[in-house]
Amino acid sequence: MLLLNDDRLITETGLDARVARVVAPSLDALGFRLVRVRVTGQNGCTVQIMAEREDGTLTVDDCEAISHAISPALDVDDPIGKAYHLEVSSPGIDRPLVRRADFERWSGFEAKLETAVPIDGRRRFRGIIIGVDGDTVGIRLHDLGSETVWLPLGEVSDARLVLTDALIEQSLKAGKRSQALN
Repeated sequence: MLLLNDDRLITETGLDARVARVVAPSLDALGFRLVRVRVTGQNGCTVQIMAEREDGTLTVDDCEAISHAISPALDVDDPIGKAYHLEVSSPGIDRPLVRRADFERWSGFEAKLETAVPIDGRRRFRGIIIGVDGDTVGIRLHDLGSETVWLPLGEVSDARLVLTDALIEQSLKAGKRSQALN
């Protein structure tokens, strides 16, 4: 079975990773891609699963289908070990970037990236994604006079889009295109 989830560059650790291993096959079987798993202490314990279709969409009905599919797998494997609230959602407009394709798709938009190790003396970067070249992602930094840095994709530990007017406009256009196709 080909897992649509195994091309993620940024993945979970610890309990989040155990949950991801349990839910990934069910998501794959339904045709969804895992974006992120996060287990928090919110409301006692909340297990948040972010997923999407190949085209980046996720409907309320999709969330319900995912919830019904992964709940039995989580009950059998029981990686949490206590009562929890399951929350299934789309990545949202200011989404995490976890795949090479995410950096390519959102080229031209502002993002915050953090690296696992310092690069040129820093770990946090904010600017416009300019693209992917080989195993690196380019980002035009705001704080260094629009200097471009190339970060190794394998060292990026966290990345997400920044909510901007341009991102909102793009999201609204995509929503209108999606409605026109249905």
